[in-house]
Amino acid sequence: MKAEYDLAKMKSRKNPYAAKLKKPVTMRLGEDVIQYFKAMAEEAGVPYQSLINLYLRDCIAQHRKIEISWQTRR
Repeated sequence: MKAEYDLAKMKSRKNPYAAKLKKPVTMRLGEDVIQYFKAMAEEAGVPYQSLINLYLRDCIAQHRKIEISWQTRR
């Protein structure tokens, strides 16, 4: 190894993993939802936020769509 390196000659390049980085978001989740995922995460030995991310990623992979129908009041 050299004692010193000349970093000025070093060529820069884009981070190949930049597209896979996670973006922090703020979400309002029900307490029951949080407790559900925390319990599952504890059993699996992973952080609950990672488990939620894995579940949502699986929804994308399986092309799951939710059916929402609002009941009208009379």
